[in-house]
Amino acid sequence: MRSVVVHNDNTMTLTPEDEYSYFYSQFPCIDASNYYGGISLRLKANSGTAISIQIASVRSCGGTSKTTQTLTARQLGWSFDGSMRSYNIPFDQFDQVDTSKLYMIFITGLSRAVTFGPMAFYCGDNPSEWPAPAHTVNAQSQYTVSTPSGNAGTLLIDRFDSNSKNALGQYHGCEEDCVTSRFGSGQVTLQTNDSDLSWYTAFADRCADITAYRNSYLHISYSGSNKFTLALQQGNPTCDSKLKPWPETWDSIEVSRYSTATDIYVPMSHFNINLGRVTNLVFKGFYTTESTVLKRVELVNSVPSGWRMPNKLPSGNLVFSCKRPNSFAFAIDDGDPALAQEVMEIVRSENIKVTFFTVGLPLEDKSNNLSSVYKDMQARGHQIALHSYTHPKMEGLADYAAIDWEYNNDINAVARTFGNMHTPYFRPPFGTEGARMRQRLAVALNVTDPYLVMWSVDVEDWLWGTSNTPEKQLEAFKRDLAKGGNLVVCHYLYPNTVKYLRQFIRLAKETGKQLMRVDQCMNDPRAPPLSGNSNSGQQQQPSQNRPPSQPPNDTPINRPGQGGNNGGRGGGNNGGGRGDDEGDEEDPGWTDWDD
Repeated sequence: MRSVVVHNDNTMTLTPEDEYSYFYSQFPCIDASNYYGGISLRLKANSGTAISIQIASVRSCGGTSKTTQTLTARQLGWSFDGSMRSYNIPFDQFDQVDTSKLYMIFITGLSRAVTFGPMAFYCGDNPSEWPAPAHTVNAQSQYTVSTPSGNAGTLLIDRFDSNSKNALGQYHGCEEDCVTSRFGSGQVTLQTNDSDLSWYTAFADRCADITAYRNSYLHISYSGSNKFTLALQQGNPTCDSKLKPWPETWDSIEVSRYSTATDIYVPMSHFNINLGRVTNLVFKGFYTTESTVLKRVELVNSVPSGWRMPNKLPSGNLVFSCKRPNSFAFAIDDGDPALAQEVMEIVRSENIKVTFFTVGLPLEDKSNNLSSVYKDMQARGHQIALHSYTHPKMEGLADYAAIDWEYNNDINAVARTFGNMHTPYFRPPFGTEGARMRQRLAVALNVTDPYLVMWSVDVEDWLWGTSNTPEKQLEAFKRDLAKGGNLVVCHYLYPNTVKYLRQFIRLAKETGKQLMRVDQCMNDPRAPPLSGNSNSGQQQQPSQNRPPSQPPNDTPINRPGQGGNNGGRGGGNNGGGRGDDEGDEEDPGWTDWDD
């Protein structure tokens, strides 16, 4: 397709590249023969638009042999007039496929853009529409803000009068995974069609102490769209960008809840991070193609009289590394069911426990036997956790209803498969994070502290797994291991990844750390206890291990000012910041701004 645009009214517009463009929706080898008479859908197309519907069935559930049949809109008796109308696809017209083993529906042969509404099976011979769900709205409790008596003053962060530096003399922009940015006179325009892209303005070369502003407000003057996330990032305990993870974490707020058409005000207390080691303010999680124009970013003592402030919504724990001293965890995402048994044998023979993040829809697909594989994994003591239902970029979904649909279906699929099991652990597909998906995860799980599990060791199987140089996966693992990473992301999608899994495990063991499940490495009291001789075979280190060194506290940013080091470096981890491994080794990493 040339484009697929998802709207916030449960519709989607497909614009074809050519007559070979297609869109499909897969079924879990469903038996419709005794229940469903066909599929109903809503569709809007201009008069004369060509479109074909193809239905596919499999010879046996779990098999690869398929039968397909294609009918055009004319053969189905459809006509179009440019309005949104109801249509149905009766199965009795598809007499060449086996309706007891339906596998997929393809939309093909489009001659021009078409907008689709909800699509659903209907019972019997009476076509009926599936009602679109109500659009959920987050709790919007607000309170009138009184002017605080703080004395931190105003800290001007960015006025966008330079393409390369902000008002603090630090870096702004991005080097990779960038939104499109255009500088004008004292402003920058941001625009993107990808919720995974970001734009940064830095507080310091590495870390800044802004605790003096803990009672202040972040103020942003802007125009245009407010459909994005603001994130405030926190450096690691030593504020060393050469060590993993960098940044250590961040908290995110949903801008539309804190804004008018011209201004954004956010209490600094709504960012649940350590304000003693702040790195970047990040504009991210855009869920519209509309542009945003930024004009001024600052920390201020007060908000306008009568300003209504939303309540802080739970946003969970965004984690990139283990919290238990001397621990290491393999967190493995879904892969090829044909390779699952080999993965199981490797982790069994290496005597370790791991965590598997599973996508809900394949788990319910009878054709792939994945549910049996994961039940076996669970029985062997491995952790099963959530990874969405269909693996989309969660923050890029159009609205709360679409986000909730992913969560609720994944949660239900896991509960049905594993005996009503519930878990607060979730890995965002593609590592795409934003305020809305974090807030809705807490709602879906009915907890205030769900874990959003990222990573600090990336084997880069997505990049090298099918390349001519698969050994670069091993190089990537060693690189992140040397930087202190202890939480892995990998998949068992490719034989060229699985063949290195044993080496990954043994390299992790050589660090002397104990290998365990993610919930165990997070020191979660709900996790099962560690067994005495499992995992790496290393002795578990006392929990009283000396904590990492803390940054000095004699360089706070306690007053407005400019200066600092130019060309500042942010942080980069899974699209989470701007990384730089070429920094000055003698730079301690904390910045003091003098008048």
